[in-house]
Amino acid sequence: MMEAPQYVAARVQRALAEDSRTHELGIRVDVRGDQMFLRGQVSGEEHRQRLAAVAQEVAPNLKVHNEIKVVEVTRPGEDEHLD
Repeated sequence: MMEAPQYVAARVQRALAEDSRTHELGIRVDVRGDQMFLRGQVSGEEHRQRLAAVAQEVAPNLKVHNEIKVVEVTRPGEDEHLD
């Protein structure tokens, strides 16, 4: 019997939060059929790739679509402008 998509997504999100390689809480995980979509923002490409790797380990039977965006982190002292 296949696991319900919301349970797979929850398991992957928990792994992304708890795995020592990622420690990431802000990633949305959506599972549709045999596809898994990762969405959110991180500060570096390496971190983005690690998130996809951990997700793939947790749900190896799903195709991972890494839609996580890499954003520039402002240096301390720069003004942050919110739109």
